[in-house]
Amino acid sequence: MAGYFFPMIARMRYINRWGLMRNTQLENIQEHSHMVAVLAHALAVLENRYFGGQVDPGAVAVAALYHDASEILTGDMPTPIKYDNPDIQSAYKQVESVAEQKLLSMLPQELREDFDAAITIPDPQVRALVKAADKLSAYLKCVEEVKAGNNEFKKAKEQTYFALCQTQVPALRYFMEHFLDGFELTLDELS
Repeated sequence: MAGYFFPMIARMRYINRWGLMRNTQLENIQEHSHMVAVLAHALAVLENRYFGGQVDPGAVAVAALYHDASEILTGDMPTPIKYDNPDIQSAYKQVESVAEQKLLSMLPQELREDFDAAITIPDPQVRALVKAADKLSAYLKCVEEVKAGNNEFKKAKEQTYFALCQTQVPALRYFMEHFLDGFELTLDELS
């Protein structure tokens, strides 16, 4: 089993997100994780630059790249189901934890410690930034879908924006105030 970690990680591209929603553009967890890494890195830089943070932006970006890796084994559970009931949420967290350990067991023993923090994200500061970037990425997906005329994402966009506004990460608030509007623009408007 050791040695199967990287081929398994490569399968992230086969797990689609937003399974209960009609999408104009499918998004898999590999694509999503890349965007979360970009956003998490930005949030870490902003946190350090403007809010006295002491977090390693590279470590945050790497954790973001792997933040949904357990979904290779579990699949992507839709947010309305995952957070609908505390018992379901708790059970799913346990399933995710088992999946994370299963993935780590696919590495040679001497490498597991090197990947553990990226897979399990034990640092609360790193976890908070990745979680904020994950929610931000979900919001940006909703923006893109609504821009494409897909009203299926209208309510999700509103709910996700509300959740972002409740997040207590100063760098996220800064990002939203200074960068979020640009995602509503067309390519011509950005040029």
